[in-house]
Amino acid sequence: MFGNEPWAPLVSSAITIVLILVLAFVLRNVAHRIITRVVNRAATGGSITSRFRKGAAPDGIDALLHERRKQRAETMGSVLKHVASIVVLGTAALTVLDRLTIPIAPLLTSVGILGVAVGFGAQELVKDFIAGMFMLLEDQYGVGDVIDTGAAVGTVEAVTLRITRLRDADGRVWYIRNGTITRVGNESQGWSRAYMDVPVAYDADVVGVKVLLEQVAEEMWADSELRESKIVEEPQVYGVEQLSDSSLVFRITTKTLPSAQSEVAREMRLRVKSALDTAGIQLVGSA
Repeated sequence: MFGNEPWAPLVSSAITIVLILVLAFVLRNVAHRIITRVVNRAATGGSITSRFRKGAAPDGIDALLHERRKQRAETMGSVLKHVASIVVLGTAALTVLDRLTIPIAPLLTSVGILGVAVGFGAQELVKDFIAGMFMLLEDQYGVGDVIDTGAAVGTVEAVTLRITRLRDADGRVWYIRNGTITRVGNESQGWSRAYMDVPVAYDADVVGVKVLLEQVAEEMWADSELRESKIVEEPQVYGVEQLSDSSLVFRITTKTLPSAQSEVAREMRLRVKSALDTAGIQLVGSA
């Protein structure tokens, strides 16, 4: 095209380099768009709480679950975009250097040695990031969950690849590195359980007390406010749970939405106490 002009190889190399860079940026943008589309699809979904009860799920619970999915998907999307950019642009840079007849073997060797040095110096940071990635992928917990990490117990306020931020019952904020979390107890996944042990006198009417507690359970299940926002299953009365020389212990229990067990348990105690007082039955000791 340029004949035997002395500048022809330079022009040819320049055109090749430009094409390599343009192709690299095109591939990078395509990869980012694909990742964004996957992230958006993963961040949206149907009501998870609908699996626990028929009918519409509470808007607040669905909003929390949606935000949790969105945060997890966006975090993973950000990581994937960075990885895609490094791979595509790094490959393009090496190809350009090779086109310019610059030896890349010493560069690769230097980068490898530097990577090993950084890896040794940042072992804890790498450990935190890897643990954070698996935690997000496996959905071990998310924003709004009440969890027990061993070091602290509280409500998750923020989750990143490096740290998890908790706020405990006293309002204290805990920053926990993901790599140091060896086990997690999550009180907010799937469903929770609220229960109450009712100790009555040893000579109390067993059948009468059980019938009374079953009435309380039916009243709670018939309460539309509780069914729509907290309870996912009709309360059950197990009968005599424990037997001692001074009392009979009955147990009443129910499944609740995640993190609603404390509120349901408090309501259960109020209703049981009121029913026992009306029937003239006294509680004995504590259980």
